[in-house]
Amino acid sequence: MNYWLMKSEPEAFSINDLINRPNQTEHWDGVRNYQARNMMRDAMKRGDQVFFYHSNCAEPGIVGIMEVVREGYPDSLAFDPHDKHFDPKSDPAKPTWMMVDVKYIKTLSRTITLTELKQKQELSDLSLVRRGTRLSIMPVSKEQWDFILSLE
Repeated sequence: MNYWLMKSEPEAFSINDLINRPNQTEHWDGVRNYQARNMMRDAMKRGDQVFFYHSNCAEPGIVGIMEVVREGYPDSLAFDPHDKHFDPKSDPAKPTWMMVDVKYIKTLSRTITLTELKQKQELSDLSLVRRGTRLSIMPVSKEQWDFILSLE
């Protein structure tokens, strides 16, 4: 099993939006970064655990846990000219962009803030806390996962 962190701006899609979806499941679409796409396409597997991270908000941080329930498949929004994630260069026969389906597991008892995460020496190698890391999807080691959960 792998562990991940996936970012979303709560105004665009929050953990409450996931909770309110049928079966509390939704596709994670709109990723337009090649490195993040490659992780969804090549590394994310069914059963992987994922931290849901609210970004670009008053108090960014980890708010919950999801599980990957469908491995990478073509992001159909890339083919829709009316969608903000449309990519005219993406070809349905050879798709550029991928998405995965995630299912809600739980909301944490409190938000574990970015400020708090940055203060923990045990997380100094976590991609999220390193300067210049802007990816919306990041791997998390088992040790980092367990430590973060211990902060709850």
